[in-house]
Amino acid sequence: MEARIPSIACIGVIGRHNNPLHISLFPAIGPNSIQEPRDKLAFTFMLNSSLDIFEARMPSKTSQDFGLLHALDERIALYGWLTNTGVKLVIVVDMEGRIAPTPEAAKIGVLGLRGGDLLPAFNALQTAYIRLLQNPFYVPDDHDPKLVRGHRALEIQSPKFIREVERIGQAWYPGIVTI
Repeated sequence: MEARIPSIACIGVIGRHNNPLHISLFPAIGPNSIQEPRDKLAFTFMLNSSLDIFEARMPSKTSQDFGLLHALDERIALYGWLTNTGVKLVIVVDMEGRIAPTPEAAKIGVLGLRGGDLLPAFNALQTAYIRLLQNPFYVPDDHDPKLVRGHRALEIQSPKFIREVERIGQAWYPGIVTI
C-alpha cells in the first residue's frame, strides 16, 4: 500500500460579515492516481461550522493564527487565520489527501502536522488577498452583504486571485518553507 501524506482539501475565504468570498476545492488523489472530487456543499458546511470557533476565540486571541479550529474526524481538520480587516482564511487539511512522492515525505505523513506547517500557506494566502485589495478595480464593499443592492455576486471574481489560491493549494505540503 502506498504511503499517504496530508494535502489541502479546501481553502475558504470568509468575509468579515461571515459571508463566503471564495471557496476552492482540491481533489484527493486516490489509488492508481485517480482524482476523487470533493463535495462543495459538504465543505461549505465545514467552513460555516468554523465560524463559531472564530467567534469564541476572538476576544482572547492576540495573533492572526487561530491554529487548529477543529478536527472533524481522523482524516479532516480545519485551521484558521484572521486578517487585520476581519476576513477569515480557513484551510481544510485532508490527512490522507495524496500519495507521498518520496519515502522521506511518507515519514512526515505518519507524524502528522506540526504547529507551523500551515504558516507558509496562510502567509501566501494573506499576501494574495493583500494584492487583491491593492487592485484599483476591486472594491471590497461590493462583497459586503449589507451594502450590496440587487443580485450581484458576492464572491471574489478576480481570475488572478483565484489562480493564486489554486497554486497555493496545490503547492503546499507538510514541511514546505515558502510557497
